[in-house]
Amino acid sequence: MIPIEWLYMAAERIKDQIIQTPITFDEELNIYLKWENKQVTGSFKFRGALNKISCLENWELDQGLVTASAGNHGQGVALSGKIVGAPVTIFTSDHAVPTKIEAMRTLGAEVCIVNGGYGVAEQTALEYASQKNATYISPYNDGQIIAGQGTVGLEVIEKLIDDQSFTWIVPVGGGGLISGIGAVIQHFKNQHQLVGVQSEASPFTYALYHTGTQSNIIDLPTLADGLSGPMQPGSITLPMLKNLVDDIITVTESEIAQGIAYAWHKYNEIVEGSSATALAAVISGKIKSPAILIMSGGNIQPEIHNKICQKFAEIL
Repeated sequence: MIPIEWLYMAAERIKDQIIQTPITFDEELNIYLKWENKQVTGSFKFRGALNKISCLENWELDQGLVTASAGNHGQGVALSGKIVGAPVTIFTSDHAVPTKIEAMRTLGAEVCIVNGGYGVAEQTALEYASQKNATYISPYNDGQIIAGQGTVGLEVIEKLIDDQSFTWIVPVGGGGLISGIGAVIQHFKNQHQLVGVQSEASPFTYALYHTGTQSNIIDLPTLADGLSGPMQPGSITLPMLKNLVDDIITVTESEIAQGIAYAWHKYNEIVEGSSATALAAVISGKIKSPAILIMSGGNIQPEIHNKICQKFAEIL
């Protein structure tokens, strides 16, 4: 498990570079929404990347930083590398959102596009880092990454500490964010529930949690691109999920789209599909309130966002 002290150290380490993102209360739904789409680079991922990279020795930075990403973690690593003056190479899938690819390049990273899904990109990045003796920055399989992501939970606890119990709803892919938040909840020992949400189109973590294997999972295209693909074998997040998380559920692509549209029409917030899984879990009735939703990011292709919001404008 990740010591709570690591999270407080991470919060102190990154405080001058990150945004303490706002929390909105929706009285009608009886939910709180933590808007990490307003974070630097448009995603919570900057927290973990900056914390990890800030902990590296100079020789590790000099070797260059390598990672795999659907886009958000890559942007976090690219910006963090820029801050510390380290070169960054990112491997991403040819399925990646074009605006995310462009954003990583704009931040100064070398982006290598790999044919196939995220799992192929991750394996390619690991092999490249080994061959080049570069420093690999995992999106989730790293204690300092998890500690950085967990600072989201610290900010929520600091604002919402009382005797009320909540269900925390967290988008889940590799498990770094939900593991960090789990460390916070476990430390404060409140009677909270912690639930992960993933698209049923790419339910690798859902399958691992419920069946212990991610074999034979079909990886279909999904609006929740940041949550797709298999987890790295032996990831430290898997036992954390088993020990800290109460359940992992899935939502459909239609429910994710409705979550994207709902965030726009109700709150005037742009969220990506991965983020919208949390809201989808509530508006579909799969999770009951009171709840705390981590709206994890807002990096969505503009034309896709516009199309979805127009389609669901009359339904919502």
